[in-house]
Amino acid sequence: MSRQNISTGSKWEPIIGYSRAVRIGAQVFVSGTTATGPDGKVVGDAYAQTKQALANIRTALEHAGARLENVVRTRILTTDITAWEQIGKAHGEVFATTRPATTMVEVARLIAPEMLVEIEADAVVDV
Repeated sequence: MSRQNISTGSKWEPIIGYSRAVRIGAQVFVSGTTATGPDGKVVGDAYAQTKQALANIRTALEHAGARLENVVRTRILTTDITAWEQIGKAHGEVFATTRPATTMVEVARLIAPEMLVEIEADAVVDV
């Protein structure tokens, strides 16, 4: 099977040694994705961050030839589990019909203090 690495051009990808997403055959794996907006800054509260992270995941999936409808699993990391309803609401709005398997866990912190949410996604594309 061929491997396709998807890059955003971030300076960190070659330094850390990761890809935004990797496609192997029908499977697409999206790295932990935060709520960095087009201006490079982290957006709003937990709800807004979840929506932005999922928008960023959508872009990575599209570059790999997939869509949000192909997502079968998400993993949500948050620094504040008391915001689970806001995070869940945003996730539910995006995946209302797809309803992937998901996990949400609290972590001590993410890379930057303003980051409240980080999401990974796995997708399977019909080939």
